Formats: sequence, structure tokens, C-alpha cells
Amino acid sequence: MYTNKEIWNVTYPIFLGLLAQNVINVTDTAFLGHVSEVALGASAMGGLLYICIYTVAFGFSVGSQILIARRNGEGNYHAVGPIMWQGSAFSFGMAVVLLAAMYLFAEPLIRLLITSDNIYHATYEFFTWRIWGFLFAFVNVMFRALYIGITKTKVLTMSAVVMAAVNVILDYVLVFGEWGFPEMGVRGAALASVIAEASSLVFYLVYTYAKIDLHKYGLHRFGQFDWNMVVRILHISCFTMVQYFLSMAIWFVFFMALERLGERQLAIANIVRSVYVVLLIPVQALSTTANSLVSNLIGSGGVSKVMYLLNRIARMSFLIMVVCVVLCVAFPHAILSVYTGEEALLHESELALYVVCVAMLIAALSNVYFNGISGTGNTQAALVLEIGIQVFYALYIIIIGMVVQAPVEICFTTEVIYYTLMLVFSVIYLKKAKWQNKKI
Repeated sequence: MYTNKEIWNVTYPIFLGLLAQNVINVTDTAFLGHVSEVALGASAMGGLLYICIYTVAFGFSVGSQILIARRNGEGNYHAVGPIMWQGSAFSFGMAVVLLAAMYLFAEPLIRLLITSDNIYHATYEFFTWRIWGFLFAFVNVMFRALYIGITKTKVLTMSAVVMAAVNVILDYVLVFGEWGFPEMGVRGAALASVIAEASSLVFYLVYTYAKIDLHKYGLHRFGQFDWNMVVRILHISCFTMVQYFLSMAIWFVFFMALERLGERQLAIANIVRSVYVVLLIPVQALSTTANSLVSNLIGSGGVSKVMYLLNRIARMSFLIMVVCVVLCVAFPHAILSVYTGEEALLHESELALYVVCVAMLIAALSNVYFNGISGTGNTQAALVLEIGIQVFYALYIIIIGMVVQAPVEICFTTEVIYYTLMLVFSVIYLKKAKWQNKKI
């Protein structure tokens, strides 16, 4: 059984890695917030569209991570490498196909989704530069799966710091045209993110070659492409891929509803979303730890201790989030002013921030238990649960956002409902369903 110290030793590098990684989101939003409301809205819409597609690769990597963690828990270390390399090859192939598809169909797709001409043009400009990041990000997530699966997570922090540093510097010089570089605006923010992702991949390759026992984990050779291995990974990850895609697609519907309320409301939503993403970092880190440790625990024969482990991780997650929420409620102006200096915009964003704080207290628990379901290997059950909740979520936001056209803070109450339903159904599943003998 894992101690609190062991849980934290796995979690904190993931946390620091996610923190540094999300500097990309924060810096893009912060820099473009000082350009214009249109640029801020475009980065929100273009960034969400990018993430919707990226989550397909992320979902695939989570399935790979579950398999890697199970083999690691069993002590079958040589089986890790084939999962990693075959998965990386398949993931890169997806990147090439999706890049080509998006480049061809981006214009009509974005036109269909966005009503404002100004935001449409800026979003198209951002997105057609941003999608080149697929070539690097789709492989990065496989390295992430490898290191989380074998519980050597410190490298995630180092890689993300490299990526964050590159992104911050390039955002500064490319968005505003400093140090002799051209002033590129939204294109500069997109290009900075692509180069940052490429730098992260280079770091992973160098670190793996220099620091990891390649023979122990079967990483020393690729061999021939093995469709059987890819199919085994897909058997686990296909449900996770759909789950993550739908999750982000619903989030995109949320922003489509706000875009129809106007450029101002979309700018408020993007500012609050950026804070929301930062607040999610400790939750995501502990949820990822729960996923990996549950799979490792089952692999080593500790099925009976899974709920005890999840309860401890959930408690840690909730206590951390209480501290974060107190800081947000105590200093909303200071936090929001990172993104804009306009007093009226700051004031209008505060209520939505408070709603998000309530949602995050529930998310701190629900995400841990939900990821525990995936950690058991039953990703199909996780997908079914997610779809059921998202149907309600979509209906709610369509009515509140598009029909009633309620203020931004009311629209954000969808997050409270979403996480409440996720918590209730995840706990019911883990206590009542027969998941203990799932073989992967």
C-alpha cells in the first residue's frame, strides 16, 4: 500500500509539470489580453479547437499509460518499451493525418462555429499556425504516459519547465515584435506554442537516451511496426479517446454559446477559463496519480486496497483546493489583473470566478474517483458515465447560454452541475460495480 509520502512523490512532479505546461495557456491569454478583446477571444476559440483534437492523442496516451503501469506493477518491465514505441508511432501517424485534415477544412469549420467576423478571421489565423504543434505534442504525451506509468515523474517537471520558458520568451518577442522580431500578434502566440512543444520533445528524447535504462524497459529497439500491439492499446484507449474528445467538445459548445453573447462576454469567459485551468492543475496531478497508482496496485495484487487509496488521494486533493479557493476569493482583483488592466473587465469577471471556485471544490473529489475508474482498466465504463453527464451538460448550456442568453457567471454554473454528477456516479460505480477482476 502506498503511503502519503509515496503518493506525493509521484504527484508533485506531475503537478509542477502541469503548472509549467499551463504557462502556455496563461501566457498566451495574458499577452493577447493586452492586445485586444478580439485577440483574446480568438486565442480562446482557436486554442479550444486545437485542444479538442489534441485530446484524441491524450486519450490514446492514457490508455497506453494504464497498460504501462499494469506491466510495471507486475514487474514485467521489458513489456513497457513495445507499448511506448508502437504507441508513439501510431500517435505520430494520427498527428500527420489530423494536421492535413485541419489544414484543408479549418476555414469552413471555423466559419460554421463562429458568428463574429472579427473573431472568425483572428481565430483562423491563430489556428492554422497552432495546428503544427500536433507533430510534437502527439509524441510528447506518449513520453508522459511512459514516465507516469513507471512512476518516474520528475522528468515531467523538467520537460515542462523547458517548454514554459521557451513559450514565455517567444510570446514576448513574437506577439509584440520585441528584440528585432516581427510583430505577429495572434500568429506569434501560436508559433511560440508550437516551438515550445518541439523543444519539449527534444528534451524528452535526450533525457530518455541519457538517463533511462533502455534495456530494462525494452526501449533499446523499436522493431517492426506491430498492429497487434496498437490494437491492444486501442482496446483500452479507444473509450478514453472518445471520452476526452467529447469532454473538450462540450467545453467548446460552452464557448460557442458565449461567443454569441458578444466579444466582451467571450473575453470575460477566456480570462476566467485561464484561472480555472490553473486551479485544475493540482486536481489533475492527483487524478493522474490515482489513475497510475490504481493500475500499479491492481497489477501487484492489491485490489482490496483501491478504495482506501482513492479516499486518501481525494482528501489530499480537496484540502489543497480549499487553500486555492480561499486565495482566489481573498484576492480576485490581483489574480484577474494578470490578464487585463481594464477595471470594468476585471469587475465583470469576478462573479464568474466565484462560481468556478465552487465548482473546483467538487472537482477536487470527483476527478480523483473518476480517474480511479479508468485506472481499473474499465475505460468503457468511464466513457459511458461521461457521455451520460455530458448530455445533461450540453442541454443545460444550450438552454442557459443560447436560448436564455444568461450572463457569463450563470453559464459557468454548468461546471458545478457537471462535477457534482461526476462525483455521485463515480462513487456509486466504484462501490457497486464489479470491476475488481478486469484483465488488461
